[in-house]
Parts: sequence; C-alpha cells; structure tokens
Amino acid sequence: MALASTLFQPKFWKWFVDDTFNLCSHGWDKLYLFLQHLNNQSRSIKFTMESDINGSLPFLNVLVSNKYDGSFSHQVFHNKMHTEQYLHVDSHHYPKKSLGVISTLDTRVL
Repeated sequence: MALASTLFQPKFWKWFVDDTFNLCSHGWDKLYLFLQHLNNQSRSIKFTMESDINGSLPFLNVLVSNKYDGSFSHQVFHNKMHTEQYLHVDSHHYPKKSLGVISTLDTRVL
C-alpha cells in the first residue's frame, strides 16, 4: 500500500523481516520525501536510511557494490563484531544446534 501510493517509485525494492534494500533514481531530495512518506504510514513503524559508502552497501550478510559499468557485484559481508568463532561440532549442545550452524554457513555460501 505504501509503495503503491508514493509519487516516487523505487526502481528496485526487496525486504527481509525488518530490512529493506531499494534503488531510487529520483535524487536525494525525492528520496527524503519517499522516506517521509513511508514513515507517515504508521505511528508504530519507522524507517531509517543508510546510503552507500564508496558505492557499497551491506544488506543482511551481503555487501552489494555498484560497478563502474552500472552492474552490481556482491560478496559475503561480516560486520566489525564478527569473530569467526562458531559452535564446535563436539560441544555438548543439542545436535540440531550444530547442524543449524552448518546449514547457515552453507546457505550463506549459496
């Protein structure tokens, strides 16, 4: 409903739970109007915005980068707090926890 009623449609819009990733070509002033439009839809939901830094923007666990030819590339993104430490397979945790770690890493690779 919010996207259908805005004057400034994004070229691309994807979301996952509470994160959205969109591309807009209307310019910064229209982008702020679009953000204001989204935030006027509900008092209990408020959107914030991050812009790219040097043509790259993290979304979930992916770093999306804008290439010079206008296409996009991506790579796995780890935030600064990531320690590369995972649950050891021989630990005394419920086996589904260990399988969950493996499944998550496998999904990230895909």
